[in-house]
Amino acid sequence: MINDLYNNKILKLASDIKRDGRLDDFDFTSVAVSKLCGSKVTVDIKIKDNLISDFSHIVKACALGQASSSVMADNIIGSNFNELKNLQIVMRKMLKEDGSPPEGRWSDLEVLEPVRDYKGRHSSVMLTFDAVVDCINQFELKKASKKNKVS
Repeated sequence: MINDLYNNKILKLASDIKRDGRLDDFDFTSVAVSKLCGSKVTVDIKIKDNLISDFSHIVKACALGQASSSVMADNIIGSNFNELKNLQIVMRKMLKEDGSPPEGRWSDLEVLEPVRDYKGRHSSVMLTFDAVVDCINQFELKKASKKNKVS
């Protein structure tokens, strides 16, 4: 288990987390916590023209959660909402349904495929995706609420 889960690629990603901390000026924030292991990810995002324009996070998780958060930080700027919502779905399918790993700029997440055999570790990997999608949902809810007030 240790060699599969905590391989050199995962450890390298986990040790190289960028965009650590909080944004001084964010539009939305979300905290995701694993009830199973206590891992926690706090995400701040800024949105401009329905794209992620800035991102930061605080990651208090095992190397697996750190690795997934590291890939998120490396690739999220400029992402649109559908891409990020789809990424959450692809990651969940990869872990729970033997789905294929993400492709393109998210292909580094392939390194987390061995986690599918360790259900207790799924939630730590998913924290960053869940927090980002929660921020997007907050934005969309606020936008819909404003639209309904105008109507």
